[in-house]
Amino acid sequence: MNDPGSPSELSFEAVYRAHFAFVWRTLRRLGVSEADTSDAAQEVFLVVYRRLAEFEGRAKLTTWLFRVCFRVASDHGRRAHVRREVNNDAALEAFPDRESDAEQRTSQQDDFRLLEAALSTMSLEHRSVFVLFELEELTSVEIATLLELPLGTVYSRLRRARALFERAIRQRARPSFLTLAREGT
Repeated sequence: MNDPGSPSELSFEAVYRAHFAFVWRTLRRLGVSEADTSDAAQEVFLVVYRRLAEFEGRAKLTTWLFRVCFRVASDHGRRAHVRREVNNDAALEAFPDRESDAEQRTSQQDDFRLLEAALSTMSLEHRSVFVLFELEELTSVEIATLLELPLGTVYSRLRRARALFERAIRQRARPSFLTLAREGT
């Protein structure tokens, strides 16, 4: 019996249904603004629709999708200097955990915002390596293959991305002087 993810059994509809959340999450993690994520996801799935028949299955489907997301995010990054983002939390609630209480959801949203803020401090090159290793749990060798980079470059970008991430988290976790003054501390 063929593997349901094998190239011979892939349909666009099945790929869309199974991987929409992955594409959305990847685009956001690669720095596509919330306001632009719908358009970027549409671009990704347009490429998938046009090129799905060419997918040979030498890599996992999610690896191929990440590459498409990376290219689309890169294109959006180059065009983003003209756009202004309007903050809208609708995407945070797109896939709610129905059993979560309001406090847990609020905490998850705060964590998501903190992650986004930390990722936004990184270049696309550092962010992509960090996301693939820390969030998507790929190995360094898989990342090197996916991004067509020498393994040493993956290691150095990951080390730098971790340092940037840690610094961004520390800066956001440290209360500012103005916050302390307002609280009367």
